[in-house]
Amino acid sequence: MTRSPADIIHEYGPFPDVASVHGVTYDGSHIWFGAGDTLNALDPASGQVERSIEVAAHAGAAYDGRHLFQIAEDRIQKIDPVSGAVVGTIPAPGKGGDSGLAWSDGMLWVGQYRSRQIHQVDPETGAIVRTIECTRFVTGVTWVEGELWHGTWEGDESDIRRIDPASGEVLETLDMPRGTGLSGLESDGNARFFCGDASSGTIRVVRRPQRRAD
Repeated sequence: MTRSPADIIHEYGPFPDVASVHGVTYDGSHIWFGAGDTLNALDPASGQVERSIEVAAHAGAAYDGRHLFQIAEDRIQKIDPVSGAVVGTIPAPGKGGDSGLAWSDGMLWVGQYRSRQIHQVDPETGAIVRTIECTRFVTGVTWVEGELWHGTWEGDESDIRRIDPASGEVLETLDMPRGTGLSGLESDGNARFFCGDASSGTIRVVRRPQRRAD
């Protein structure tokens, strides 16, 4: 396993009337983040929140290319980002203990905080397809270029770690500054991670380590 400090290249916030940033996702143009009772669209170019949807948003968020998904207590809500309407719900596997959320290859990936697990979930039924055991409390979850990454937060220590999706083995760790409350994680599909911080109400941008060509 390789371990290094997270390379933080930018920071957004804190934002007006936002005490904590929870789940984070990205639709290709906006960073969406949960702030308790709202899901907010942040323009990464200007750093301004351009829109808010009134919906329970205390944990992970995801985007499938058309709809937003948001954990709300014991369920996962499917949201039309244009109208803001909740167009469907499925049961959340943790029944209130879920944290991170990601979309990849037609499936939802749900992090469970204290259970230290990531579940692959059928987005139509909520059925658990398989479970990955992790070694620390799980917060945000994201896939990028075939790599599975998740955030952790225990005490004053948070990190971002790449794990083997088959075994759960930790392959790489990026340490966040001490005192960070890493609560959300999403990739931009390339070289950046967007990291929500529940402690400071900010979103940090972390550079994803690039692989060397053989």
